[in-house]
Amino acid sequence: MRHPFRRLAVSALTLAVAALPAGPALARPGHGAAALPAVHPRAETAPLTDDEAGGNADADDPAIWRNAAQPDRSLVVATAKEGGLRVYDLDARLVQSIAAPAGPTPDAAPGRFNNVDLVQGMKLGGHRADLAVTTDRGNDRLRVYRIDPAAPGGPLTDVTDPAAAPVFSAGQAEIDEQRTAYGLATWTDRATGRSYALVSRRERTTLALLELTATAAGRVGYREVRTLDLPSAFRLPDGTSWSPCAEPGELPQVEGMVVDPDNGVLYAGQEDVGIWRLRADLTGTPRLLDKVREYGVPGTYDESTEECVAGAGPGYGGTRLTADVEGLTLLQEDDGDGYLLASSQGDDTFAAYDRETGEGNEYEGGFRVTAASATLDGSEECDGAAVLNRPLGSRYPNGLLVVQDGHDTPGDGETAVTDFKFVDLGDVRDALDG
Repeated sequence: MRHPFRRLAVSALTLAVAALPAGPALARPGHGAAALPAVHPRAETAPLTDDEAGGNADADDPAIWRNAAQPDRSLVVATAKEGGLRVYDLDARLVQSIAAPAGPTPDAAPGRFNNVDLVQGMKLGGHRADLAVTTDRGNDRLRVYRIDPAAPGGPLTDVTDPAAAPVFSAGQAEIDEQRTAYGLATWTDRATGRSYALVSRRERTTLALLELTATAAGRVGYREVRTLDLPSAFRLPDGTSWSPCAEPGELPQVEGMVVDPDNGVLYAGQEDVGIWRLRADLTGTPRLLDKVREYGVPGTYDESTEECVAGAGPGYGGTRLTADVEGLTLLQEDDGDGYLLASSQGDDTFAAYDRETGEGNEYEGGFRVTAASATLDGSEECDGAAVLNRPLGSRYPNGLLVVQDGHDTPGDGETAVTDFKFVDLGDVRDALDG
């Protein structure tokens, strides 16, 4: 989420958490980022505009579906918020556009697709099916789509159980307040074969574990297993309490999430705090893996300007992430190695951490996605990202990284213009290994 201002978080309870040792003095946004290697996109999708003429479409989060039979025909499924879903081929050309469902009444909040992830091989209607799952933030629900490239009308077909209930809200009045389903990661437990969605709540610290369930009619619903609240306030080394700057009443939310399928570990990006590591079943104690540079910086919310006035940095923040931390995705290797990638939205960079938890998820380096030409720009203020370390035919034999670009150029300077960039994964690996 791109914030026009830093917000003041209000919490009645100060929670002490297990955190990494205090970092050096707060660095300015982008400090050290200029030294990071650059990679260039190979393609970009058509721009999306967040205005009435453009259907209020705003690029946010992608997922990559590999066509095992014909890797060249693999797809990228991406959210466009109020604009619904977009499906692209590997040339970044539009294949299918799916509108977000309307609210139940004209006065209700409209559908708004925030994050998307995939489930592979779920038993549905007597067959195995690959699914795209998205958070409908406007209606506080999950929407589920079956993926079939041969399906008439497009590769995605809505298979959401019409009886699916709101994820967090008790009724429509609460839904309209829009503290609703937000970030998303899917997970299939290899021990049981059951598939789940982990969902965060907008402007709250709550995470929910939802089991995906198939109906006899071949639809997909969900049931809540448990929830967990991450901290909204933090005990600093000097004994004081700190909460990120936010609008009154808002708490530091989570959006970017990803689950490592090999060990059932969830990584969750609390936007103004840092990256958490915890069990995907939401049991046990979360650990703060890394912190944003702004961690611990006091701020006072100014109602007249709707901005926060930051105080002096006490030096407790991290050195690799500039708020917001977004777009978590996992680069998996067959031997269990690989990287956790995170978008450092505040300085337009990406940070890479060792996937192996036994080595403490050490920081391994970073990179930027910069312009390839005068007509193919890079990625700025990236919200969502997805990576797939599998060959995708002749276009991307080394795999693919897709990142959202929060400032596509050229723009008119007034309308928000966004899109998705396609990056050869081999270039990313060279940048990290160099």
